[in-house]
Amino acid sequence: MAIVNKDEVKGKYEQAKGTIKDKFGELTGNEKLEAEGEAQNAAGEAQETWGKFKRGVSETVDSVGEAISNVGKKANN
Repeated sequence: MAIVNKDEVKGKYEQAKGTIKDKFGELTGNEKLEAEGEAQNAAGEAQETWGKFKRGVSETVDSVGEAISNVGKKANN
């Protein structure tokens, strides 16, 4: 299992900041701040998704490498 990467962490962080802005904008009636928060949240979700995709690719490459290594070991025995 791969470790969570920086894009996933930063994406979650941006989502949290965006949610806070969004809710604060709602509470104060500041539509601009609310919209900024929603946009920041969406950008954070996109970044987190990109990070998850990268992690999935990395895990797949690792699995293929292990499979090739195992085949090589069996061929040498």
